[in-house]
Parts: sequence; C-alpha cells; structure tokens
Amino acid sequence: MEHPTTGETAPALLPSVAAVAAVAASSSTATEEGVEEMTLTVKWSGKEYTVRVCGDDSVAELKRRICEATNVLPKRQKLLYPKLASKLGDDSLLLSQLNLKPSIKMTMIGTVEDDIIVDQVDSPEIVDDFELGQDEVIDVKDKEVNRQKLRRRISQYKIKLRNPCREGKKLLVLDIDYTLFDHRSPAENPLELMRPYLQEFLTAVYAEFDIIIWSATSMKWVELKMGQLGVLNNPSYKITALLDHLAMITVQTDHHGTFDCKPLGLIWAQFPEYYNEKNTIMFDDLRRNFVMNPQNGLTIRPFRKAHLNWSSDQELVKLTQYLLAIAQLSDLSYLDHRNWESHTDDSAKRRRHS
Repeated sequence: MEHPTTGETAPALLPSVAAVAAVAASSSTATEEGVEEMTLTVKWSGKEYTVRVCGDDSVAELKRRICEATNVLPKRQKLLYPKLASKLGDDSLLLSQLNLKPSIKMTMIGTVEDDIIVDQVDSPEIVDDFELGQDEVIDVKDKEVNRQKLRRRISQYKIKLRNPCREGKKLLVLDIDYTLFDHRSPAENPLELMRPYLQEFLTAVYAEFDIIIWSATSMKWVELKMGQLGVLNNPSYKITALLDHLAMITVQTDHHGTFDCKPLGLIWAQFPEYYNEKNTIMFDDLRRNFVMNPQNGLTIRPFRKAHLNWSSDQELVKLTQYLLAIAQLSDLSYLDHRNWESHTDDSAKRRRHS
C-alpha cells in the first residue's frame, strides 16, 4: 500500500548525507491551456537544476519535480520559507494558493538515499480507501484541469521498456504493495511475503497480456522488490516496463479532497499502436488509483498478514481464470470488473455441468 500524497511506502534507508537545496522561482509564464507555469531553480550539492511546475499542481507535485532533479525522495523533503512553512507541509495544497512570486527562494532540507533496505514500519498504514460516487468519478476524469495534468505528465515522463511490446496482446498493469506483496509484515526473507501463486499467475497471464508494474513508490524500491521476488528475470515471462510515483498525477475532488492516482492514459499515449482503453486492465488494492480510468480498474483484495493468510489466499488463482476468460474479448472497456468473481463462479459452474 502506498501513501496517497507522497507516493512512498515501507522502504527505510541506510544512513546518508543530509542535503540542503535553495529553490528560486525564477520565472512564471502562462501555458497554452492558460495555467500559470513557474520555473524553479534548485540549487543542491553545488549544482543548479531547473524544476518546472504549474499553478494547478500541488505541493506534492513540486516535491516530485524536485525528486527528479535531486533524487531526494518526496517523503524526505522539508520545504522552508518564512510565513509559508506550515502550508508547504501540506502536500495537497495547490501552488496557486501560495501566491508564489518569481523572486521567491525556498530552502529544501532532505536526505539522499542510495542503499535501500526494508523497514516494515517506516510508512503509515493507509486503510482509508474511499468509494467514489459515479458522478464524482466522471467529474474527475473529465475535468479539464486533470486532463491538462495528464498531458503534462505524458510530456514529462518517458516510459523505459524492459522488453518490447507485443503485437496483439492485451495489457495488464499491476500494483505492488498489498497486491503482489505484503510490505509491512516482518520476515527474514522477502519471498515469505510474496502473494501466493504469484509466479504461476504471471506465467499464465503472460500468454495473453503484456505486463507493466506500476507502484506509487520510488523506482529503486520497485526494482528492489521485484528483483527480490524473482519477477524481473524469470524465464517464463517478461515484464514490459516498470513505472513509479513520478508517473502519477494529483487530482482534486469535491468530497474527498486531493489525492494521487495512476492515469493509464500515460501508457496509452506513449504506445498507442499497442495499448488502449479497450485492451487494458489494471489491478490495485486502492480504487482511487484508477479514478482517471474507472472502466479499466479492478480492485483486488489486499494481501496483509502474510503468515496468517498464506494458506487461504486464492486471489491470484481466481484472477488468473478471469483474465484468461476475458482475454478472448475484443473490447474490455464495457466490462464491470466489480463483478469479476461472479464471472469466474459462472465459468466454474459451466465446466462442472459440461
């Protein structure tokens, strides 16, 4: 499970050097959509970096941009400025609400983390997922400000393929924490926390689906976890790409405030000849993560307390059946994935009676 604003989870890190960065808002212009764009100069470790944000971005988005430039993870950053210190601690606040001036300078205090180890208590437990009403979901995905953010993310974040996209295959996008892995339970070996039947699941669905892993954590954490679980170099299947928290966008809702989500439009825009809304399905234990593409999301039961639930968890076995059944359809966008279990139950009954 990942934090809804910082996008960071369980990894605690080996001791590293504290860093101080001076951030100067050097200019502000209007984008073609009419949103004010600000160019920030980030001075860190003796070098200067350019960070570009927009007025409708949140403080969390500013931290993501600083992370791209400095490798200081958002959850490790503390932004300081007279009279704004408390506001800069609110990741959901929009930058336009801060009334930033072109000459403003901030101080960012943070740590650079090179070597990641697992710490099961480093991140807060996020269990307060919420049910978005149908009208609110439509409002979020159709709101122009969110579409603008998606367009900017498409231009900023370039997906690096680990393996080629395959013609004629559908796309499966998978979360990590609580979907494939119980990241908070203690264990001597990460394999003890791997969801049951994960390798069998990935092997079976790879016949019909390209597989992308998308976690709301840092890329180092994604690569570490997937490497430890034997997912990255398995001879039975190949992972098409890995995405991290920098690929997410922040959206605003009337009833649930501001939170991060994973817009599949980012993938579709970069690989339009292979993937689209008709051939993509996404598994995540937080339904808020697919608010920009609700028709493509399936809310998986979270895998927690691995040692207690290992013998009884059959989620990936049933989902394997579901994916292989729907893989034969030409259009997945009309399916209601909330009823996926009834589909597998019906299939089982048909097999028993045949």
